[in-house]
Amino acid sequence: MLKLNDEWNELFLSYEQDHQHPTNQACHKIGIPMILASLPLGASLIGLPLAIPLFTVGWGFQFVGHAFEGKAPSFVSDPRSLLVGALWWFEKVGLPLVKRERATLKGGSC
Repeated sequence: MLKLNDEWNELFLSYEQDHQHPTNQACHKIGIPMILASLPLGASLIGLPLAIPLFTVGWGFQFVGHAFEGKAPSFVSDPRSLLVGALWWFEKVGLPLVKRERATLKGGSC
């Protein structure tokens, strides 16, 4: 398991702060795996017809969730949040890929 440095810990904590609403979390728990599954499928012509709707519907779930949250998606302010979102999902389903600090954000609280 990789240990996150301070900068990536801050990104993860910021991501969690932007994803507090239960409906947003539920939408992300559905949308993120759809997007992740679409990536390797889209790498082949055979999988492309399935990858396109998976990717599109997955992102639809993301944006619906953020409508409930009332905040812009985290990747708008930092594109690295796309990776953090995937790491968040793996952690939520009990398969953490990284070890991180569970403290508060610098300059504020979560």
